[in-house]
Amino acid sequence: METMTLGRTGITVNRNGFGALPVQRVEKQEAARLLRRAYEGGIRWFDTARAYSDSEEKLGLAFVGLARESYYISTKTAAVTVEGFQKDLAASLAALKTDYIDVYQFHNPAFCPKPGDGTGLYEAMREAKAQGKIRFIGFTNHRLPVAREALESGLYDTLQFPFSYLASESERQLVEDCGRANVGFLCMKALSGGLITRSDAAYAYLAQFPNTLPIWGIQRENELDEFLSYQKTPPVLTADIEALIAHDRAELVGEFCRGCGYCMPCPQGIEINNCARMSLMLRRAPAAAWLTEEWQTKMKKIETCLHCGKCKAHCPYGLDTPELLRKNYEDYKTFL
Repeated sequence: METMTLGRTGITVNRNGFGALPVQRVEKQEAARLLRRAYEGGIRWFDTARAYSDSEEKLGLAFVGLARESYYISTKTAAVTVEGFQKDLAASLAALKTDYIDVYQFHNPAFCPKPGDGTGLYEAMREAKAQGKIRFIGFTNHRLPVAREALESGLYDTLQFPFSYLASESERQLVEDCGRANVGFLCMKALSGGLITRSDAAYAYLAQFPNTLPIWGIQRENELDEFLSYQKTPPVLTADIEALIAHDRAELVGEFCRGCGYCMPCPQGIEINNCARMSLMLRRAPAAAWLTEEWQTKMKKIETCLHCGKCKAHCPYGLDTPELLRKNYEDYKTFL
């Protein structure tokens, strides 16, 4: 079993983190069973957020009766006020059925909270830590300049940021700089929102960076089975995997939607985070699943786009989202 140590937290776990965003889409008892089975299979890091509807509640249900020190939880608050922060923290502790959170993270803020910035948010984090409600302070983001500011501030024990073998050189540099600063790095979007279809290749690539902990989004038994198999036989970077990575980089690096969903909701009800990358999904997964009547209806909604610019303004990658939607819709129609 491969392990890693999450920077200055000193927490050592295997390289499979359970991303619990998808379990909000699973019935409660089934989600709890899946989470418990992950624990029994050796997974020890579980990442969730207050914003993931009932995900925290499902973790709390799954881990009843377990020794609290035998697993680790990272969760997040998107609060922008101290009052909201305190409300979120109390709700998370109650839902998770725990007295403390191992890593409490600011959830994709547009700025880097710091002491004395007038928001009181970082001070609230420090107070929660002093009270024993959290052990370490973390930061998540999709914006490279904000993530780098958080790293360089020296205020955060961990950084969670999208990272996969499709990352740019500046993003790889961020990971390496976290390693030098002894800041733990949590890899979100390790499969790039489903565009990377070989988890063994994703795992093998990330294993080159010793300070990284991938957070795999899991909601199905077969997905869990796949990652549990890596507990005993971790994938390695073979010549075949390197060739696959080179192929995927040539096809995917650049102006493509990562499916993060921060452009949502759309005032016209367009499912932007899937529709804006439909061309890639059609070519990287069985096309039939995306050509159903349901998906044809969803894609047709692109015709109602108001070009209001809200999605474009909220894209952390600076993409021209309305133009991506248009191009993907035109391409989609050629498959029908």
